[in-house]
Amino acid sequence: MNLTDSDLERITIHVAGHVRAHLGEWLAGTHPLQAPDLFQMEVRERIVRVEEELRHQRELMRQGFEAMDRRFKERAEASDKQFELMQKMLEERFDAVDKRFEAVDQRFEAMQELMKERFAAVDQRFEAMQELMKERFAAVDQRFEAMDKRFEAVDKRFEAQARRMDRFMFWSFTVMVTLSGIVIGVLKYLP
Repeated sequence: MNLTDSDLERITIHVAGHVRAHLGEWLAGTHPLQAPDLFQMEVRERIVRVEEELRHQRELMRQGFEAMDRRFKERAEASDKQFELMQKMLEERFDAVDKRFEAVDQRFEAMQELMKERFAAVDQRFEAMQELMKERFAAVDQRFEAMDKRFEAVDKRFEAQARRMDRFMFWSFTVMVTLSGIVIGVLKYLP
């Protein structure tokens, strides 16, 4: 963390206030008989030492803040490295998940192909069954046609029988009418 000018100014004001507050105490330790020039020289030397000490303190504070800045940078770099490692790890996991999804897709495609093959087999079975059913229906149709021919033959026989019956009845009726006529004629002529 860097010191700003306002921070340095506040530190200087604080130190100056502290020096002013305690200057009398510090000077009270001097002998009152000393000459004023000597006193001023001593005060100036003390002021110079205080200023040098303040400069030295500022320099130490700057060094401390620079060390803190370095630490923060090092920690930031370490955090960046950890973040990069985490990113790599996440990318690897996502790649693994992608591979799993690809494997699942391949399984689904294989299952679809298998299902297509099975449906094709089922279709073939249905087609075979349809062909078999067509053949059976054709056989049944042939049987019905044969039965129709038999019925037609029976119908022809019945028609022939009916004609014979009609002829027989017609012949019987004519024979009966003729015989009746003869019997009536004979009865008429017979006393």
